Amino acid sequence: MVASCFLRKCLTALAGLLLLSFGSLAASQIEDQTEQFFRSGHTNNWAVLVCTSRFWFNYRHVANTLSVYRSVKRLGIPDSHIVLMLADDMACNPRNPKPATVFSHKNMELNVYGDDVEVDYRSYEVTVENFLRVLTGRIPPSTPRSKRLLSDDRSNILIYMTGHGGNGFLKFQDSEEITNIELADAFEQMWQKRRYNELLFIIDTCQGASMYERFYSPNIMALASSQVGEDSLSHQPDPAIGVHLMDRYTFYVLEFLEEINPASQTNMNDLFQVCPKSLCVSTPGHRTDLFQRDPKNVLITDFFGSVRKVEITTETIRLQPDLGNMESRNQS
Repeated sequence: MVASCFLRKCLTALAGLLLLSFGSLAASQIEDQTEQFFRSGHTNNWAVLVCTSRFWFNYRHVANTLSVYRSVKRLGIPDSHIVLMLADDMACNPRNPKPATVFSHKNMELNVYGDDVEVDYRSYEVTVENFLRVLTGRIPPSTPRSKRLLSDDRSNILIYMTGHGGNGFLKFQDSEEITNIELADAFEQMWQKRRYNELLFIIDTCQGASMYERFYSPNIMALASSQVGEDSLSHQPDPAIGVHLMDRYTFYVLEFLEEINPASQTNMNDLFQVCPKSLCVSTPGHRTDLFQRDPKNVLITDFFGSVRKVEITTETIRLQPDLGNMESRNQS
């Protein structure tokens, strides 16, 4: 009898310990999820999307940029927080067999121009000077709000660039170029002026990795479509249009983003793997040494999505019916 009682007490104590451990594990998981939610420290998102190429044969660079534009809008960044720069208007080019359209997939499956594209800088407005002024905020007072990057020290910024480049430079309009030193200095000005919290730089161009070699400012993560000495190759030739529709690296990045939704927990390490050399032919690169957080803890939506403002309360909120509307409905 005594042995039976002792065994019962032991089992009860063991069950209590198990419940306590499971409870603490659940609490720990909740704390981890809460920490992940607030870890980035940003309160708003911005995107600066730049196509630097003119002329019909560079159709793919416009399609690249418009496709990224479509993705960030789908994931929640509004037009008011996107600065879109397109060096040429392919939708209205006389060679375009389908006016007012830009396609990113062969057989004309997806028109990325659409009815709600807001181009902020177009044609000859897309210059190195204007791009640097947008980043650093050194723009004339008369510049409209839509052409400004109104970010602050709580902003996560995505900067995407595509065009023709070489070792240490990216061409603008085939008439001028921005160097990796100028770009690095612009980012440093942004940091000194508290214009970003974290910055993600993506470039799709030949020898793209050379553009982030000179970066020295904190909290910058950079990705490129090719290493120094490599070309970044085009993808999806379309006989009906007569040009390639996209570049390989951007195509596979966008294919990856199509699987992302605003609540996704996919992290930046997954983005690093989207275009191996077997698909891209070139060797994509990335740089994370300036970034304070581990890429595996950085959600894709920290840059490609938008912060949703919420107010947490412990009180019960009762929604009162609109009596006026109810009365009018009853009378009708």
